[in-house]
Amino acid sequence: MEQRTTPLPSTEAGATVAMICDRLALALIAIAAVVAVATFRDYGVGWDDYTHAEYGDLLVSFYASGFTDKRALSFVNLYMYGGGFDLLAALAAKVSPFTLFETRRLLGAVVGLIGLVVVWRTARRVGGSVAGLTALALLATCPLFVGHQLINAKDGPFAVAMAILLLGLVRAFDQYPRPCAGTVALTGAGFGLAIGSRIMGGFGGISALAALTLLVTIDTRQDGVRSAATRLGQFVLRMLPGIVLMLAVMALIWPWVVSAPLNLLHAIDYFSRFFEEPWQELFGGTLIRVTDMPRSYAPTLLALQLPELFLLLGTGGAAGALVAAMRSDIARNRRAVLALIAFAALLPLAVTVLARPAMYNGIRHFVFVLPPLAILGGLAGAWLLERAWPHRAIAALAVALFAIGVASPVIEMARLHPYEYTHFNRIAGGVKGARDQYMLDYWALSFKQASLGLKAKIAELGLEKPADRRWKLATCGPHRSPQVELGPDFETTWDPKGADFALMLGEFYCRRFDAPLWVEVTRAGAVYARVYDLRGHSYETLLTQPGLTGL
Repeated sequence: MEQRTTPLPSTEAGATVAMICDRLALALIAIAAVVAVATFRDYGVGWDDYTHAEYGDLLVSFYASGFTDKRALSFVNLYMYGGGFDLLAALAAKVSPFTLFETRRLLGAVVGLIGLVVVWRTARRVGGSVAGLTALALLATCPLFVGHQLINAKDGPFAVAMAILLLGLVRAFDQYPRPCAGTVALTGAGFGLAIGSRIMGGFGGISALAALTLLVTIDTRQDGVRSAATRLGQFVLRMLPGIVLMLAVMALIWPWVVSAPLNLLHAIDYFSRFFEEPWQELFGGTLIRVTDMPRSYAPTLLALQLPELFLLLGTGGAAGALVAAMRSDIARNRRAVLALIAFAALLPLAVTVLARPAMYNGIRHFVFVLPPLAILGGLAGAWLLERAWPHRAIAALAVALFAIGVASPVIEMARLHPYEYTHFNRIAGGVKGARDQYMLDYWALSFKQASLGLKAKIAELGLEKPADRRWKLATCGPHRSPQVELGPDFETTWDPKGADFALMLGEFYCRRFDAPLWVEVTRAGAVYARVYDLRGHSYETLLTQPGLTGL
């Protein structure tokens, strides 16, 4: 991993390999784009979609009114987040030929494709064409990344913003102490997008500071304090204009944070403590309050949800990068770059393990560590291939194993579609093995298919809506999704008494009924949602756990 050269001894042969890898990378990005265009309308509406769509409309009104309509600056708690994605989606929906939520899904896919390109270019810059292709393949076939980009208005765009910031910082440390204007602009925009999306963008600044400290320490030891200080001063002066761009981007996508001088500190304080009434979630087969989750929560779920090859290369690459960053025989700038990428992937996890904050909804809050992990995996893959190359049979075997390793999660994504974000690997026994151990469809995307199944069943049986009222649908999960899919002939309720049907999420808190089962949404042996015919039956509650009616 310490070299940025092709694994081939011949310059001509190396150029050929680089060309092949780059063409394969472009082909992979094109395939990802085609798949996204073909499937973006398959994804349902989850818990937060309506609220985010409303936030986007309010941000449009804020700007269209000349900053006089300030409802966006106090809307629910979303004003504590940047709204760049929601703002752009609201504008796109005004001209899109698709529905509002289809437009949001398509925009999420576009943002995800940008993330793939950024990760490819970052890994290629640091480790060469083989590393670039490897990192791209790992991320493009990662169900967690693919799934969240299409459905997650918070964590998906934030992950891409952090990837953009990482590319800017990699370039900055590569060019230290005199980064070019393009690098300064990219880094400033990256910081603005990252912090303007979520306050956790500050992890990018901490990682950069750690890498800078390493670089200055190396300079001091090798060239003395004065020389190190001079180089540091040059770097800081070159990077200062990026602060202006950072503030401009932040102001555009997160107007609340610049509406008062202390709002950034208020956001930090708000997210430093849990801001809702704690509830229980399933972890390791046990119901645990989200404020009491064990320190192993995030590492465990990453180990169980990442594809096996991604997990192996990513962790190996992280260890290798940290070791290489400490080696005195490697160029100082490169040591800082490797440390930066390792910090970007590992620091958020380390802080989470030490601080033990409230944790819930699987690892959606950690999607942003996947791009740097993929880059580290790309570096590890290129390093391994370089050492295997002199032994052609071993090299061919390594390439074949890599192909199998990236094909496996693609097959799993096809089996799970459109619930890719629920993926669990073979260590966990797949989604079937994880069904009674962990949360799967916590965003209730399966309600779209279940609702369409209910509509089809009613049509198949030729049932007519009651003359004096709408169909009553008792719904254990988010109500907006069936409202969107079923339309005005249905009303949703949490009360099953007198309901015609029940739409039940397959998670632990939704009970099972002994009523006729009309629809069952399953993937890879796991049940995601059920629809029951409750006519002629009477039940008191939809829930299996008392006190969870606020879910």
